[in-house]
Amino acid sequence: PYSFLAYALDTLSSTRSRILILNTLTNTFRTIVRFHPASLLPSLYLLSNSLSPSYSAVELGLGPSIISKAIMNISGLSSAALKRLYAKTGDAGDVAFEAKSNIRTLIPHPPLLITALYDSLLKIAHAKGQGAVKQKQAIVEKLLVAAKGEEVRFLVRTFSQHIRVGAVRTSILTALARAMVLTPPSSLTVKAITMKNTSKKVVDEAEEELIVKFARAESLIKKVFVQHPNYDHMVVALLDAGLDGLSERVPLTVGIPLHPTLGSPMRSLAEVYERLGNLPFVAEFKYDGQRAQIHAWKGEDSDISVKLFSRHLEDMTEKYPDITSMVHHIFSESPSMSSFILDSEIVAVDANNGGLKSFQELSNRPRKGVQLQDIKVAVCAFGFDLMYLNGEILLETPFRQRRALLRSHFPSVIPTQKGAARFDHVESCESEEGTEAIEEFWMRSVDSRCEGLMIKLLDSGDIAESAKEKGEGSRKKPLPATYEPDKRTSAWLKLKKDYVMGIGDSLDLIPVGAWHGNGRKAQWWSPVLLALRDPDSGRLVAMCKCMSGFSDSFYKAMRERYSEASQNCSKHPLWSDVDMGGYKPSVYFRPHEVWEIRGADITLSPVSVAAQGLVSDTRGLSLRFPRFIRVREDKATEQASSPEFLVGIWKDQQGK
Repeated sequence: PYSFLAYALDTLSSTRSRILILNTLTNTFRTIVRFHPASLLPSLYLLSNSLSPSYSAVELGLGPSIISKAIMNISGLSSAALKRLYAKTGDAGDVAFEAKSNIRTLIPHPPLLITALYDSLLKIAHAKGQGAVKQKQAIVEKLLVAAKGEEVRFLVRTFSQHIRVGAVRTSILTALARAMVLTPPSSLTVKAITMKNTSKKVVDEAEEELIVKFARAESLIKKVFVQHPNYDHMVVALLDAGLDGLSERVPLTVGIPLHPTLGSPMRSLAEVYERLGNLPFVAEFKYDGQRAQIHAWKGEDSDISVKLFSRHLEDMTEKYPDITSMVHHIFSESPSMSSFILDSEIVAVDANNGGLKSFQELSNRPRKGVQLQDIKVAVCAFGFDLMYLNGEILLETPFRQRRALLRSHFPSVIPTQKGAARFDHVESCESEEGTEAIEEFWMRSVDSRCEGLMIKLLDSGDIAESAKEKGEGSRKKPLPATYEPDKRTSAWLKLKKDYVMGIGDSLDLIPVGAWHGNGRKAQWWSPVLLALRDPDSGRLVAMCKCMSGFSDSFYKAMRERYSEASQNCSKHPLWSDVDMGGYKPSVYFRPHEVWEIRGADITLSPVSVAAQGLVSDTRGLSLRFPRFIRVREDKATEQASSPEFLVGIWKDQQGK
């Protein structure tokens, strides 16, 4: 029943302890696997605040008016009474819980099941066209009538897509792995450990063995998920045969996006050489565009399918029909090609000569429904990595070979027909050409419309564990030149042209509040409070105020987007998963977008609690002279910068 999951959610919402969160999730999954395996998949989605993989774009689509009307209809409360309750509690789930707490029914309803709830949510998401609002309203009311106690609170939070528990993806996958170790599917068996009349040595050995099993299972499930982020496929495989052979049964698959490899920031070419030593690398232009994972394959009837995914795995195929046309051309020129997954950067270019244009021109393109004949901004897909080719997975192949395959199988494409996109390889320079050539290449990137350089290790090797440990006898660690999904690796280093003037990387921060502006900015929000995201707990942590880099048009649009009458702004801190530290803004924002921010340097702050405990027990880190660069529409809030990332920049800045 859903009451079981609601009880778990209630436990999770009442603690910040990572151990308690992990144990609660693990035991929840164990119970489900043992007694009702069919509820495992819906539970994973409900805990993840989603209904499907991110690339499927199945959105619940429930506005606050539908939820409010449903609560009033089933409780008999007036609109005024509902507003009073909302002002008192500040949470839609708490409002619904209180509104229904006084209702008594003569005939008890049958229990609400997890599977039935999930099916109903899918019906809400798929309701389209005329009458869709009424259909959604009816389903919401039916679910609210069936819900009891804590079910009501978390049901409405699920409707609002804000369950407010610390169950992030990492915790969910870790707990799932542990559950499969401790309680494998009923078709499998696990050796029981009997502790009665057993010596302490045997008990300790059993615990150590269990810790090793946990670590292996967690590593396996996380590795599989970042290469194939689909709970549907993973759950079927786990319930069928457990953890054994999971990576073979749920492999990297063309048409399903994998999480991208991420680069580590550097402050200078000298630091790059210091990090990599004598290992061979290639420097590539870092274009100012939109990262795109291109998937393409031939079907049994030789029809070609193409999918494009953003860096946070959203399907953006409809946005780039010109890229689809270009891929068809590549297949026509290479009859032996059957499938590929290619990493690229889509950049706005001059249609006549291919000259680079600004990211702003690219950002003006609609997200959906783009027609070839309507395209006004030409684009070029600059390919820079190859993860899959003709049925072969290349993730474990060193970059030198992947790069060679990319260049040999994908020649440049300059379209002759109107509306088609270009394809080219990123401009590059190898370290074998010498330091002077690399420095000259760096200066060319600075003078161009590029953001800077990406430095990529060509062959796997060993590097010093830290910058201070060099020479003979220093400890070494392996640095693989493989493709590492969802990892920020030292095999990929990024050097942007404004790094030399500020911190070693831009920060991706979430606006969580603001103050009323003064003087010329009196009608706008200024400054704006920005926060990091802790990936372990899912909580946001405020770190700095920003009032630089905004245009008047942006100020105006922001004021409309975060108007006090909207669902995105409140005078009270409604979104409790934000730690404000010593900041007390005039209004609080609903965290839902990511901004790219740059600044002069990272400083210790008595007001900020960002990364507190990681560098100081009493002070957090803040950004001096923060400057707004742009809204990162290609990033979800889950991809905002973390406290650990901020600490890394601070340590680099301190030379530690």
